[in-house]
Parts: sequence; C-alpha cells; structure tokens
Amino acid sequence: MSLLELGVDTFGDVTKTAQGSLTPHDQVLRELVDEAVLADQVGIDFFGVGEHHRDDFAVSAPEVVLGAIAARTRRIRFGSAVTVLSSDDPIRVYQRFSTLNALSNGRAEVILGRGSFTESFPLFGFDLKDYETLFEEKLDLFSKLLKGGEVNWSGQTRPALRRQRIYPPTEHLTTWIGVGGSPESVVRAVRHDLPMMLAIIGGSPARFKPFVELYQRAYAQTGGTPKPLGVHSPGHVAATDEEAKARYWEGYHAMHSRIGGERGWGAITRDHFENEIEHGSLYVGSPETVARKIAATVRTLGVQRFEMKYSSGPLRHDHMLDSLELYGSRVIPMVRDLLA
Repeated sequence: MSLLELGVDTFGDVTKTAQGSLTPHDQVLRELVDEAVLADQVGIDFFGVGEHHRDDFAVSAPEVVLGAIAARTRRIRFGSAVTVLSSDDPIRVYQRFSTLNALSNGRAEVILGRGSFTESFPLFGFDLKDYETLFEEKLDLFSKLLKGGEVNWSGQTRPALRRQRIYPPTEHLTTWIGVGGSPESVVRAVRHDLPMMLAIIGGSPARFKPFVELYQRAYAQTGGTPKPLGVHSPGHVAATDEEAKARYWEGYHAMHSRIGGERGWGAITRDHFENEIEHGSLYVGSPETVARKIAATVRTLGVQRFEMKYSSGPLRHDHMLDSLELYGSRVIPMVRDLLA
C-alpha cells in the first residue's frame, strides 16, 4: 500500500432520474459499473461497493458487481464496503474474493463487518440474539483461511473443519475490518492482525483519535507491526461549495429522514447539514474545500486510506459522475500536494 490511498465507495443507492422518478434497480447497477469505470480513468485508487438487502439500495451481491467492474477496468483496486460476514459463509466469501483477486491480477479486497442494517439476518435464517457470536466465530474462521494451507476450526455456528483446503488459493487477499467506533471492535482488529476501516459518518473526525491511539497501543502490547488505517465518510464534489450543497442536500435529507424514521432519530435539519459540512464528517464542497478537509482528517488521524462515499440516497447519476471526475482529477492531486 502506498503512503496514502484516496478511494470512493457506494452502497448503490437508488437514485432519481433528471425527471424526478426513482431509477429501477437494474439501471442503478449498470450505472454503478459506469461510475467505477470513470473512477478508474480519473486516477482514483480504490472503489468500494456495499451490501444491503433493502429497496433503497440496489446492491445485494457486491461480488457480482465487482466482477463486472474487474472486467471493465485496468488499474483501480476494488472491494466490498462492507461484506456482512455475520450472515454469510466465511468459506464462500473467501472463495468469491479469491476468485475476484485471480481474475483481476490481485486488485480485489474485502472489508468485513457486521453492517449497520439487520435485514440479512432473518433473510438468511440467522437469529439476531446471536449477533456477537456469529461475527466473532466467522471472523475467526476467515482469519484462518487467510493464512492458507490446511484449515482446522471448530465453533458453535457451523460444523467443525478438519484439515480442509480451500480453493482457489490466493497469494494475498487484502482484508480490512470495518469499525463503527467501539473499543472492542478496535481490539478485535488487532487480535486478528487486520487493517481497520473507521466508518465516520457524523461529528468531528478528531473524536476518533482515541480509537486510533488504542489501535496503536494494542499493537505495541502484542509486539506486532500496526496495519494500515482507513476512514470512510460521505461527501460530494462540485464546481463550487454552493453547487455541491444544493445537489447533495436533497439526497442527504431523504436518506437520513427514512433511516432516522426507522431508528427513532430526530428530524434532520438544514442547520445540522451545514454544521456537518463545516465541523463534522461531510466532505461536501468545491475541490479546494474537500481537499483541505480530507488533508486535515488524514493529518489528525494518521490514516493510510481515505474513502469518500459518493452516493447519497436519490442523488442523481450525472451528479455523481461529475463528483467522481472532480475527485480524481482535482481533489486527489490537491490532497497529495497539501500533505507533501
């Protein structure tokens, strides 16, 4: 991994057309692949695709989408953002990403997490009361798969494995743990010796500094070498600050109103939106504004990767293409200059 990687990710949010109607899921998926192709062309380092099982997000099988992206790109690295390991089979996840890694000449990655939504648990026959056990055991098994060779494993959530070999093998599969911000999750990443991706979707990035320090202390105690750290946060780039805000607000408001309504949050306001841009974790603005904010976060947290979630609810496809083009052609060079 280079000193700093600048990537993007998306959940395949269902967009609106220029006429204001919702875009069909199949069209969203095709447009998402087009967005990845543009990201490859403009020099973005990484393209992530999330997994959800809801009507407001189009991607339920990210590996299939990533396969299409692999076939149409040449340089960019790509992966999940995140794979909900708790409700999947670790061996099948490993096999799918190992296959992607082979087909793309080593460009595939996987970010493992528990996900911020729970629809996959009843969908695939898992009980939410086993939420912690499922993730702990499946991550433990996945960590063993990454080491290669014969696998021996036993636990409560699946039959034991005795001297099993998993195919296709892969030389190296970059694997991250997605962390929402709990000390236990930080220690878990260190225990499995995996890079950590911090999902910072609100508030000042500086409030995550204690988690970075805990990560470093935990590695110091184990005597190991700390793995890379990354940050995932939402954002949008346009020609000016005013245009970026005007484009982004509708989708941001729609997404937060729906999810907030489901979870009992208070209503999202324009003042909250403006405050998150000014002081929090919304990277919305002109290339200069977004570059300065990314550089400040990188300095504060000392991360090796920054990923901007460029989709946001029904934000239009053409606006996302504009944002990706500006992010790759202008924001990334500016960030590198600011940090040089």
